Amino acid sequence: MRPDAVKTEETMEELLKYSGVEVSYNGEPVVRDISFSLRPGEILGIVGESGSGKSTIIRAVAGILGRGGMVTRGTIGFEGRSLSDLSEREMRNIRGARIGMIFQDAGAFLCPIRTIGDQIHESISAHRKARRRETDERALELLDKLGFPDGRRILKSYPFELSGGMNQRVGIAMAMLMNPSVLLADEPTSALDVSVQKQAVEELLLMRKLYGTAIVLVTHNIGVVRAMADTVLVLKDGAIVEYGTAGQVLNTPREDYTKELLDAVPKLIL
Repeated sequence: MRPDAVKTEETMEELLKYSGVEVSYNGEPVVRDISFSLRPGEILGIVGESGSGKSTIIRAVAGILGRGGMVTRGTIGFEGRSLSDLSEREMRNIRGARIGMIFQDAGAFLCPIRTIGDQIHESISAHRKARRRETDERALELLDKLGFPDGRRILKSYPFELSGGMNQRVGIAMAMLMNPSVLLADEPTSALDVSVQKQAVEELLLMRKLYGTAIVLVTHNIGVVRAMADTVLVLKDGAIVEYGTAGQVLNTPREDYTKELLDAVPKLIL
């Protein structure tokens, strides 16, 4: 783990654990025999070609696989509990509160006809009773940490009034509202230009440093993985090809597929 990762007695505990997980859509497996673990403050990068099942893995954690999708084998453990044993109500309480998620295009998941402040208030209120002043204060705190000098203007703005990079940073703030222990980031930088990608990476690392947040990062950008990940999982056709520390997988890969993937994917420097 990197030096700036949180160092507490909990760092040796498994926060998130996949054990032989298979996910199927309409009875057809799309990822098979997936096993890995994530400790508090750790960043896991999941890489692979398009269609390899990267996003499916993290959507299974959040319980948002969509129509026809379900975990058909194995278990996903979170904070010592099997997610499959939880009711939908219990999952709703975890999703957004203990497990946050950032999507590829945050702007697409923001309501275009409601202000950022209204959407933040609604997000917090879904998990606990909160006054508008309280939710605004929490939002302003996060927006300030994410480099917004004019947080109050952002809260009054609609998504279409903000740039793509600003909406993505708002997405990070919304994912962190309840201080989740795990942040699932699904291609969080791919819709951004290079300069904004660098900023997004720095902000995600800042969230880990400030709050001890563990992150599962799905990306095709090897530069982002090099900049962020402690461990790396390489996926092909729904199965694990290689899994280990970032230094081992990225610098001295064992498998031919990993070597080919690293050679084929542009190594964006951040």
